[in-house]
Amino acid sequence: MKLTSSIVLASAAALALFVSPVFAQAPAGQAPAAGRGAAPAARVVLSVGSSAWPDGGEIPMKHSSRGANTSPDFTFNWSQGGNAVAAPAELQSYAIVFRDMENSTNKGTTDTLHWTIFNIPGTAKGLPEGLGKGDLPDGSRNGPGIANRGGNPGAYFGPGAGPGPFHHYVFEFFALDAKLDLPATASRDEMLKAMDGHVIGKAVYTGRFHAPAQ
Repeated sequence: MKLTSSIVLASAAALALFVSPVFAQAPAGQAPAAGRGAAPAARVVLSVGSSAWPDGGEIPMKHSSRGANTSPDFTFNWSQGGNAVAAPAELQSYAIVFRDMENSTNKGTTDTLHWTIFNIPGTAKGLPEGLGKGDLPDGSRNGPGIANRGGNPGAYFGPGAGPGPFHHYVFEFFALDAKLDLPATASRDEMLKAMDGHVIGKAVYTGRFHAPAQ
């Protein structure tokens, strides 16, 4: 009987040692350590808004190359878990790539690049309507696009689809932890390559456009 009792007591002690860490509580005032089941922290993400048209809506004639060809305003917004937060500390600049998704270039698979701008200061809260050409006073640089063909200074070039089905246009916004050391004459591929490895946030804003039926 003594041997049996010893075995039972030893087994109970071993079980207690095994179970007790599982149910151990964190000391008062201290958060429990994150385990495998802990939810990951929400990411800080970029989003973009505009008063010119709602995302996915029809782009007004004012912002088309068939109209006043005025660049739209945009606001840059950062959030975490649905709550507004400050931009990341490592943010150095923004870049925009604007393209027509339904137009191919030179019979190829590449869509039509309308406009790019880069080295927008990381401190910017957005862009005002009606940006100028070439290099801007705040250091922003208009890059490759339709306007800078033939050696002309880069500039916004709005949608220009003719009568018929809507063309879908996308503005891609990149938040970068660096500024781009590129000339205004750089190609889209060169611009994207320079951004690779530096993107800390990305957002898109879309719109539709076609000219009225004649």
